[in-house]
Amino acid sequence: MDSAQPDGETREAAPSLTERVDAAFAADGALAHALPSFEARDSQREMAVGVAEVFESGGVLLAEAGTGIGKTLAYLVPAILSGHRVLLSTGTKQLQDQIYYKDLPALRGALKVDFTATYMKGRGNYLCLHRFDAYRSGDELRTATDEGYVEDIAEWARQTDTGDRAEIEDLPDDLPFWGEISATSENCVGTDCPQHDECFVTRMRRNAAESDLVIVNHHLLCADAAVRQSAYGEVIPACHYAVIDEAHQLEDVATQYFGVSVSTYRLERLVGDASRYLDRDLADTPDAADPTRAGLDQIERLTALFFGAVQKHLPSADRTRLDADILAPVMEQGRQLASALRGLEDLLAPLADRSEDLRSVGRRARELSDQIDFVLETADGGFVYFLERRGRGLFLRASPVDVSSIIRELLLERMQATVLTSATLAVDGSFAYQRSRLGILDAVEIRLASEFDYANQTVLYLPTGMPEPRAPNFSQVAAERITALLEATRGRAFVLFTSYATLHQIHRLMATSSRFPLLVQGTAPRSVLLRNFRATPNAVLLATSSFWQGVDVAGDTLSCVIIDKLPFTPPSDPITAARMDAIAQDGGSPFSDYQVPLAILTLLQGIGRLIRHRQDRGVLSILDSRMLSKGYGRRFLASLPPSPIVREIGDVEEFLTRKGM
Repeated sequence: MDSAQPDGETREAAPSLTERVDAAFAADGALAHALPSFEARDSQREMAVGVAEVFESGGVLLAEAGTGIGKTLAYLVPAILSGHRVLLSTGTKQLQDQIYYKDLPALRGALKVDFTATYMKGRGNYLCLHRFDAYRSGDELRTATDEGYVEDIAEWARQTDTGDRAEIEDLPDDLPFWGEISATSENCVGTDCPQHDECFVTRMRRNAAESDLVIVNHHLLCADAAVRQSAYGEVIPACHYAVIDEAHQLEDVATQYFGVSVSTYRLERLVGDASRYLDRDLADTPDAADPTRAGLDQIERLTALFFGAVQKHLPSADRTRLDADILAPVMEQGRQLASALRGLEDLLAPLADRSEDLRSVGRRARELSDQIDFVLETADGGFVYFLERRGRGLFLRASPVDVSSIIRELLLERMQATVLTSATLAVDGSFAYQRSRLGILDAVEIRLASEFDYANQTVLYLPTGMPEPRAPNFSQVAAERITALLEATRGRAFVLFTSYATLHQIHRLMATSSRFPLLVQGTAPRSVLLRNFRATPNAVLLATSSFWQGVDVAGDTLSCVIIDKLPFTPPSDPITAARMDAIAQDGGSPFSDYQVPLAILTLLQGIGRLIRHRQDRGVLSILDSRMLSKGYGRRFLASLPPSPIVREIGDVEEFLTRKGM
């Protein structure tokens, strides 16, 4: 509204955030003038205006933005122009990198707005100067290779501004001692640390507190919320505006962090840390450490007894749901271990003034004892209890069955405005599933269809003659159909599986006959496999869940995505089983209300790997005959992009010929 000025002139009111955002995305706006690749899209502009409106009015926006819309710019521009500190949380490191290193520098020039941004990773990515000094001065037996890495890290630590291990290109992902020297919240002694002011996490927190944009991922977001009551864990500064991208992943990530996990690794680290600190801080009075050393010896012995009993008496599946009856054979050993951990806290109490690190070990011992008791009691009906075997490690876990109230209370209700977006949020044309899973009571909703022309850019091959996935000959027939399809596409394919077992079966069947290079998940790190796929002509990548999302391969290098089965989560999985039980108890249908919607969203992520740009073309294929033979298959078909369906390989070949592929 115009306002009268003393000299009789009027001055126009400053444009609102919504108006400025709308103008930026116009065909002759700031983005079109400054970004060579920008093209005005109505759907992108609509989403950007929707984000601006919720930033102005408050509340929650659910925005499903199909591939090709450019949703990242659609929320970054309002975030920058809003003038608020905005928390941006992504599902993948790749998107964090894209935002920080590519999108924000481009937008800084295009919008001519001066803003600051901080890129935050999980604490385990950062070097702890205090723990590193202790590790270097300790007398642990180290290999010559490890010693070389210690010196490399020491040299880097003197120069780095961030302490982010990613800066050391040659540092192995599985460096054995990184857990001993990283800045995890469990090991942190907070402001008692003699190097608190120089700490890389402290610096990162300070930078973030002074930044306009704070870029995190869902793992850090949930880990930070989970330890918010702790004195030492929180690193993300207070923000009242948030964008949660790839929001379809939020429930799974929250489930990991709002539970309890007791593992052989945690107990080994506790004993190792305590021994090291005793050697360092009580070297001048060794007798004072003797009772504590005896306590550590007892914990080490009881840990071996307890987890040995777990190994012997509990089911041997990778993930096993637990209850009081199953845990009965190990209950006594577990209680003895918990009691010994409480005893360690008592032993360390008189030494607390001698060492902030020993005080921290006492806190950790108490926390572990409480968590062991919690898991063994299996008494809280809001949690599902299970044993997980991973590598040489054993994990006793308790995870919340329903995280909706946790997400609402610890994330959504702390924000004045929250945007949740993804290419896959709606099921059956509705956001009801995500609302129920994420605790969203009230929200503005927008659905924006993909900008890609699936009807002309793709075909969906549903081969005839496929047995159902449980049939004994499924893998054999699937291998034959995959081989024929790869011949038509000349390789250049992702073959995505719902299990490692099927992947390995089909790989064995194809290994000797395929004339295309086969890259198999598990034979190299994910990043190496992707790099090799892009660099190898006609390559075929066989992979499981981690390649179903967050992977971009543009152009004809990827011309085919094949999915073996509808990606239902196995009902035997402890968390899935507990959630299905809860839905049934509330009178719902576990299959229709939970398993099918979750599988639809996962399937959409998988097939979304194929078309990433307007020039991309290719073949989608799903080998699961239930798409057409079962009633629920119609829900899957209705959710897919509008690709023409073909049933014969000849139709695929005709499409490829017509498209010059």
